[in-house]
Amino acid sequence: MLHLRLICPSARTSEVTTVLDECTGVTNVAVLPGAAREPAGDLILCDVAREAANEVISRLKWVQDEGSIAVEQIHLALSKVAADAVEEAPGDPDDAVVWAELAHKVQAESRITWAYLAFLAIATQLAGIGVLQNSPILIVGAMVLGPEFGAIAAICFGLLRFRGRLIITSARTLVVGFAVAIAITFACALVSRWLGWIDLGNLRVNEEVQFIVKPDRWSFIVALLAGAAGVLSITAGKSSALIGVFISVTTVPAAGYVAVALALSDWGEVAGSVAQLALNIVGMLIAGTVTLAVQRKFWPQVGHRSSV
Repeated sequence: MLHLRLICPSARTSEVTTVLDECTGVTNVAVLPGAAREPAGDLILCDVAREAANEVISRLKWVQDEGSIAVEQIHLALSKVAADAVEEAPGDPDDAVVWAELAHKVQAESRITWAYLAFLAIATQLAGIGVLQNSPILIVGAMVLGPEFGAIAAICFGLLRFRGRLIITSARTLVVGFAVAIAITFACALVSRWLGWIDLGNLRVNEEVQFIVKPDRWSFIVALLAGAAGVLSITAGKSSALIGVFISVTTVPAAGYVAVALALSDWGEVAGSVAQLALNIVGMLIAGTVTLAVQRKFWPQVGHRSSV
């Protein structure tokens, strides 16, 4: 269930309550006349089955211009009427995509922030050390830490909705993030080379992590599967599944390998890791966009409960 908090002008409260009465999956409706001060108006509270949220939000979209709409996730609802509302709504809660929620989420993920740059830089440095130390454990740790999938998901959403500005902003976040992370890791690796801590030999005895610079058909298939799973995990709110996506693809390890190979002037390894990075991103973009398109076309038909 989702909890909606709406503020609207008192003169239009009846319009809101009429919509709530007409929509399937709405319950626990409460109206507090004159309770809102900024913006001024009536406060309306209700619970909505996740599967029915798109219709409710769409029909009340005008409220955001004259008042406000806030949506919160209800983690526990001990109510027969709430259970009945979920049962009446078409589909299953885990399959429902609340498009307004997704749009807000990807918009936030599309921006360059200091936290994003810091996490990506640290992840890339961990990957670089993992390459030099021939350590799959460090590679996996770097995969989990990397925050890049948010920008990839934002590009997928932008492609689906033909939002050019979102695509450009997200692509810039992705490119700038990896450029900064690779530059920082390159500088650290270069200093380590000058100090004599590493040399070209480190890249000749790293059989355990050589898969990073050997992209093939399986790399692309894994990227496709990870892109689809990543989008599903975001739309369904399954954060544990998203961690699995991070561990599946070698975007951050490839970036770390690029930086280290550049510092050691191993151009063959640079080419392989760049190809791996590009292959993973392209695969995830294709699969993520297709997955969103399928969800948009078939929801709420997918998982519709039988009337029997």
